[in-house]
Amino acid sequence: MRGAVLYAPRDVRVEERDDPKIIEPTDAIIRLSATCVCGSDLWPYRGIEAVDGPSVMGHEYVGVVQEVGSQVTNVTPGQFVVGSFFASDNTCELCQAGYQSSCIHREPIGAIGAQAESLRVPLADGTLVATPDLPSDDLIPSLLAASDVLGTGWFGAVAAEASPHKTVAVVGDGAVGLLAVLAANQLGAERIIAMSRHQPRQQLALEFGATDIVTERGDAGVARIKDLTDGLGAHSVIEAVGTQESMLQAIGSTRPGGHVGYVGVAHGVELPGTELFYSHVHLHGGPAPVRRFLPELIDLVWTRQIDPGKVFDLTLPLEQAAEGYQAMDERRAIKTLLRP
Repeated sequence: MRGAVLYAPRDVRVEERDDPKIIEPTDAIIRLSATCVCGSDLWPYRGIEAVDGPSVMGHEYVGVVQEVGSQVTNVTPGQFVVGSFFASDNTCELCQAGYQSSCIHREPIGAIGAQAESLRVPLADGTLVATPDLPSDDLIPSLLAASDVLGTGWFGAVAAEASPHKTVAVVGDGAVGLLAVLAANQLGAERIIAMSRHQPRQQLALEFGATDIVTERGDAGVARIKDLTDGLGAHSVIEAVGTQESMLQAIGSTRPGGHVGYVGVAHGVELPGTELFYSHVHLHGGPAPVRRFLPELIDLVWTRQIDPGKVFDLTLPLEQAAEGYQAMDERRAIKTLLRP
């Protein structure tokens, strides 16, 4: 099969890889209908995360089950399924508490490589969720979004305790930040402030439910949020970038007693203890337990109540994955969908 491999910073190649095979009786093989490039893929692409030799890429996926192991009972060949970026058994104590991304048996899909034609999914019974039927083609981008960026934005909003009568601010205007806006809107937030400097992303944020746009960053962004909230700060802030500046901006934008949901993959983030101590801010986040939310998100997409697939503003064949990475790196695209 064909699959994307990162050889070095900014060196993505699509080449022949071994066809996936059942290794464990809990595995499933799916033929991918769509995959994509994630903002977190840009960390190694830019050389911020070390690339140690050729690395398979991709952790977001939807497709049709082709084969299952002898112990798989929840999905069957022919079903269309959505999975998450960590495989999980969905039965351990941590999974049952809703933290499948910390499952004691978790396996990262990124290490298997979902930017490909087919994929082996470990722990298939706990990881994969089938749609009611085979979806129409126009639903596939939104179902793909559910496998990571929608689920991650949703977790950010839940972790920030977005709810009715609250003001929510979102730091970051990538796909996760934009879908955190959508999630906050679905959770009933009264006011949603999207922080963005890019007009197309601002427009999509407004479509997803943002009520205000703030273009300032850093201390100026914090000051602007305070101006909009009677000097208090937002009740809920979602951090969807993962840098020192974005985390401090999120904490500084939150009122005492408020909540920060952080879902940007942290790089070089160090929290100043004294500032944090006096902020009276709750912090909660990490790798999103997407599996917790998949049944609800699939239903919202299937019934066309939400259209998160709008974050895909560039669609390319898998063979052009390198262009998809470059477009996102240069901010010419919010998110690239790849068709195997």
